[in-house]
Amino acid sequence: MISTQLIIFCINPRCNSPINPMGDNVCASCQTPLVHRYLWATGSLSAYIPPGTKVADRYEVIKQQIWLDTQPGLPPDVPEELPTEVLPYLQLYQERLHLPQAYGFVSNLEQDTTDILLLENAPIDKTGNIYPTIVEAWEEATAVRQVYWLWQILQLWTPLAELGLSRSLLVIDNLRVEGWCVQLLELYQTPADEKLSLQNLGECWQFWVASAKASVAKGLQNIVQEMCETEIELEEINIQLNNLLLAAAAELPLVLKVAGSTDIGPMMAQNEDACYPNSLSDLDEPLLRHLSIVCDGIGGHEGGEVASQLAVQSVKLQIRALLTEVTEQTALFSPELLQEQLEASLRVVNNVICARNNEQKRQGKERMATTIVMALQVPQRVQTSTGWQSNNTHELYLANVGDSRAYWITRNYCQLLTVDDDVATREVRLAKSLYRKALLRPDASALTQALGTRDSESLRLKLQRFILEEDGILLLCSDGLSDNNWVEHSWQDYAIPVLTGQMTVEDAVRNWINLANEKNGRDNTSVVLTYCRVSPEYLVPVTPALPEEIIEAEIQEEELEELKELEELEEPTSFTESSQALLDLDLDLDLDLDLDLDLSEEPPLNPEIPPTLITKPKWDKRLVMLGGVLALLVGGTSLGLFAWWQINPQGFQQMCRQLPQKVQSACPTGK
Repeated sequence: MISTQLIIFCINPRCNSPINPMGDNVCASCQTPLVHRYLWATGSLSAYIPPGTKVADRYEVIKQQIWLDTQPGLPPDVPEELPTEVLPYLQLYQERLHLPQAYGFVSNLEQDTTDILLLENAPIDKTGNIYPTIVEAWEEATAVRQVYWLWQILQLWTPLAELGLSRSLLVIDNLRVEGWCVQLLELYQTPADEKLSLQNLGECWQFWVASAKASVAKGLQNIVQEMCETEIELEEINIQLNNLLLAAAAELPLVLKVAGSTDIGPMMAQNEDACYPNSLSDLDEPLLRHLSIVCDGIGGHEGGEVASQLAVQSVKLQIRALLTEVTEQTALFSPELLQEQLEASLRVVNNVICARNNEQKRQGKERMATTIVMALQVPQRVQTSTGWQSNNTHELYLANVGDSRAYWITRNYCQLLTVDDDVATREVRLAKSLYRKALLRPDASALTQALGTRDSESLRLKLQRFILEEDGILLLCSDGLSDNNWVEHSWQDYAIPVLTGQMTVEDAVRNWINLANEKNGRDNTSVVLTYCRVSPEYLVPVTPALPEEIIEAEIQEEELEELKELEELEEPTSFTESSQALLDLDLDLDLDLDLDLDLSEEPPLNPEIPPTLITKPKWDKRLVMLGGVLALLVGGTSLGLFAWWQINPQGFQQMCRQLPQKVQSACPTGK
């Protein structure tokens, strides 16, 4: 039927007047955030259903194959026996950052009796518009983003090929992008008589790399040529593409600001959360700005709070040793090796907590455990695409166990990066249920794994590697904030002020926690924010309007603020005596706690720049004053350039490389 009124229903089952105009943000009756869930309708039948049609008295057809669920609080229709076409979506649920998920089915249409599979988490924005294809976005993308897109596709090749879905990566209109992230519209089964290989993928790429940015064009062309002409192994292509990606990313500057805090909440007796850094952290801690952790303890008083703090301390010790090794090596650590090291670290943490449980003879629900979400920015040295040595490859590694989450937020979008380890997710991953149906289980949110409950061999870990190539905020939080999707509902109000320089990272952390206490309130809350800035800093010389005016080059006050040290902090000491006794243990990790490691890479303070001088010489002293003016002009400009070199050597070197060859020789080559 053709819809005459565009409405959407409130998801609050207790709402007295749930009908609202489509497009409103909150319910007019109960102020509950309205959910606009746009779905991708698969199959040839759905392509012929015109916009404006209301399907099954529930789904509004917005555009071709883009449907809006006007009753998102109701579960979608799901057959008792799941069709085979939906199984790959369930088996690949862990790749939800790049792949859509099965939502439900629509059947018994007037035109046909064939079921239509609806997909959520498809590459559709909050207004119902589909994201652009890679082809559409290619020419406007930066060099590093072009390589990053191809690297993501290559990482998807193996899991999709194992299920016979390689064709999904070769259909151009199927590959969409939301900023840095490649997302697929749907999955396509590869015909049984069609054998696809890396050669087919290379042939698909060769049209793109022909118009790649100059700094990466030659490298990409060589890689694609090998894919098309030889039977090269996936591992070799992966290595080459990764090296090119890191070299391109290292061209960008990188400034990191990190702040975190944990709060007991308005209705809790004790705080079982722990985070790093927090409002009592040590300023001189060498891991600051590179490591962030949020843990949500399980096991109650003298259990959960100990497990979470124990996890934070153990992770810090091991990461400190890992980064020491990274800084001492001249060769690049591969993503696979770094992921193996991080996985081993988490297994050690698990066994430390597990051993303490065994020592204290804790059984069943008495065993202490903790969730964890952690992010590590690894500052490897690499030679950039243009041939100079950079001290940071812009790599970010992410790991999580349990339901503490990580989000990546920019001015334009908020992306959930992690997948919860709960019963609902397990049912989907084992292809037993669609996610929305699994959420109806009474135990849907119960955790299926956490650190410390069982031996480390039983842990199923997923680690991810990202490249920091745009300005954004990495948000780590416990479920005290993420419950009821409050991050997704409110990110624009709380993150964009940080990105626009209107709020400090520390203030944003406090605001997120206040929101959690107001909206959820029944749990502890921990929040750690990392503001990542890669936009270059420029020192802009100003040409004087009059010969007698001397105007020095200025460094923007906002950029100077972002380079200041965080306030001095101290480790928390708020444990009860009994809990502290449990925490005082020998971790037997054989690590030197006094490693003299400087990973902060914080630029030195600016040399003091004298205020602008305005000289108005008298006519009888014109020659003397003119000489003084010229001397001050040269000195002031030199001082300003020196300050730029000290603050941002990478940006200064980028400027030097744009100067004539004879002038480049006068530029300093390093600090």
